[in-house]
Amino acid sequence: MAFCVAGESYLELIDALYDLRNEIQLITCRHEAGAAHMAEAYGKLTGRPGVCLVTRGPGACHASIGVHTAQQASTPMVVLVGQIDRDHAEREAFQEIDYRRMFGPLTKWVAQIDHAERIPEMIGRAFQIAVSGRPGPVVLALPEDMQRDEAAVEDAGPYAVVQASPSTAALGELQRLLAAAERPVAIVGGGGWTPEACADIVRFAAAHDLPVCCSFRRQDLFNNDHPSYIGDLSTATNPPLIKRVKESDLLLVIGSRLDEIATQRYTLIDAPTPKQRMIHVHQDSAVLGSVYRPTLAIQSGMPEFAAAAAALKPAGAVRWAAWRAEARKDYEAGAVPSPYKGDLDLGACMLWLRDRLPPDSIITLDAGNFSGWPMRFLKWRQPRTQLGPQAGAMGQGVPAAVAAKLVHPERVVVGCAGDGGFMMNGQELATAVKYGANCILLVFNNGMFGTIRMHQEREHPGRVHATALTNPDFASLAHAYGAHGETVSKTAEFAPAFERSLASGKPSVIDLRMDPDVITTRTTLTAMRAAAAARRS
Repeated sequence: MAFCVAGESYLELIDALYDLRNEIQLITCRHEAGAAHMAEAYGKLTGRPGVCLVTRGPGACHASIGVHTAQQASTPMVVLVGQIDRDHAEREAFQEIDYRRMFGPLTKWVAQIDHAERIPEMIGRAFQIAVSGRPGPVVLALPEDMQRDEAAVEDAGPYAVVQASPSTAALGELQRLLAAAERPVAIVGGGGWTPEACADIVRFAAAHDLPVCCSFRRQDLFNNDHPSYIGDLSTATNPPLIKRVKESDLLLVIGSRLDEIATQRYTLIDAPTPKQRMIHVHQDSAVLGSVYRPTLAIQSGMPEFAAAAAALKPAGAVRWAAWRAEARKDYEAGAVPSPYKGDLDLGACMLWLRDRLPPDSIITLDAGNFSGWPMRFLKWRQPRTQLGPQAGAMGQGVPAAVAAKLVHPERVVVGCAGDGGFMMNGQELATAVKYGANCILLVFNNGMFGTIRMHQEREHPGRVHATALTNPDFASLAHAYGAHGETVSKTAEFAPAFERSLASGKPSVIDLRMDPDVITTRTTLTAMRAAAAARRS
């Protein structure tokens, strides 16, 4: 499966794929950003590189959002970009861009195939790089005239994932540090995880009674129903979890690169030397020690480390059972919505959805404050069931849901987006209808760019500007695309609307007309204004 928006700069490649149409499904998208987000979602769902094909110039620029998303999320991805003729280079030809310079900071590797006889070599290298070490995106430019050349060469063999493994000495030191701890916390995140690796890390945590939290938009790496699960380090982390991480005496960081969000803007852990002992496990040696100096650094792939960790027996008596149990209670208390007397209680809707969805349901999340509702109140019980842009790119929720339903048509897929994010790539609803990708899209509609409005109310009270939105009737828009549409204004309307959407046999949009005052799951605009007034006085 590959995702594209057709363009004349790679017309020969499209023609070649015609002969392979029964082997490679080419999904025609409505915008290159949508195609790139679908390819990124495919990479997360399968562990195999998502493939995106776009035309030169504007097409590549549109796709760059998805490339950046893949880079920050460590998602394997290969992007093939049409390019100008080779003898037109350096003349500012039509739609000419130097992709090495453009994509250099966003990818693991970017190159141009100038000679047809090197196609197998460079395509093979692209896939190999995308999956090995820290997974990520690769971009290859394909000059238009090169695509018409002929060469007699052998195909390259399939890629093989190459990862480091933890040494016996490192595992022994890990056991020693863990045995000396009183208040350990494990942080699980990053890319490169397989379902087997997730199961292994759960076994490791259970054997050692470890409290485990997940990094931003990685809640599906660890079964949220497991007694060891204590929450996620995200944009609206449960305050008791922040306190507990700060009070820990050992941090076991597995896969996360400890980015800005996971570390609460680099305030959660002291840099460069944490006050706690830290064991940091990551695929990329360049990440280890780059911000935080760990007590023990282990370069390893996630499956390799998780399998080795699952085989470890506790080196001594576990002394932190109460510490783990208290952390679990804090998580469970934080997963209960506050009472709400308004017409549409989103917390109650999420609790209903949590009980209704099968464990293998896939939830996609766009960027924005609205995502706090599903992230805080839904639960993820299986790997590869949460898709969301760690890079904070608005517009991913809809195309990711479409891709998820194409990859797993037998599973329930629910896409979550704010009204702002939905309008950025909502046109991919047409792609969903074309291919029968019957996902259910929830639009959290408050008539504003909610996250920016929140910052305005806090930083510049009384000076709200450029964040109000005028929206279409989302249910009617869905009908115009040939999809199913619902409008929900009251809590009691949500469950029947969801069941009708599920039974419709079509892609569906449910417009959730939420109270604009309810800006996050923990506060309101009214409360923020009152706090700002108190500060001024």
